[in-house]
Amino acid sequence: RREVKIENFILNLFKAVVALLIVIDPLGNIPLFIGLTKDMKKKDKKKAFNTATIVAFFLLIIFVLTGRHLLNLFNISIHSFMIAGGILLLIISIKILIYGEWTEKVISPENIGAVPIAFPLLTGPGAITTAIVIIQTSGFLATFLAVLIVFFLVWFTLQFIEEIHSFLGRVGSTVIARLMAIFIAAIAIQFIIDGINAYR
Repeated sequence: RREVKIENFILNLFKAVVALLIVIDPLGNIPLFIGLTKDMKKKDKKKAFNTATIVAFFLLIIFVLTGRHLLNLFNISIHSFMIAGGILLLIISIKILIYGEWTEKVISPENIGAVPIAFPLLTGPGAITTAIVIIQTSGFLATFLAVLIVFFLVWFTLQFIEEIHSFLGRVGSTVIARLMAIFIAAIAIQFIIDGINAYR
């Protein structure tokens, strides 16, 4: 029985990591990260990316911790949130498929690591929605570990961003972004179906 619980936990953790990684999509966003930091020195780039990872991680953890309370405050059921979140993710995925990205190219000259890289590029509506839904379906520990693992992978990606960009090229990154968009759409549809099924 204990082995089954461990297996379920590992499976939930794996699904949570995959879902968050697909939504955050650090590889698909590489051309945008490169563009945002192109005028920076190498040392400043590293600093901006480290700031981005830390800020985005803590932002997402705050939403994971307070998400349920916010829903209760506004008397919103998790199933309604799943449907709304699914629709939002679906819109994001369609925008990525059409334009190659979901964010607007509004660049703040100050604190570029925090805005727009950490928020809304890394921890945006998609990541927040996904994390809040995951905590309801998989529990806090699996969600926390998933966020930790995903942001380690994000940090690792950003540390070697120049090399990865050279290897993938702009076309490769765009293909990955659009491929991830299809998976985001699939996750979105599943959220909507699960939310609707709960009301039957």
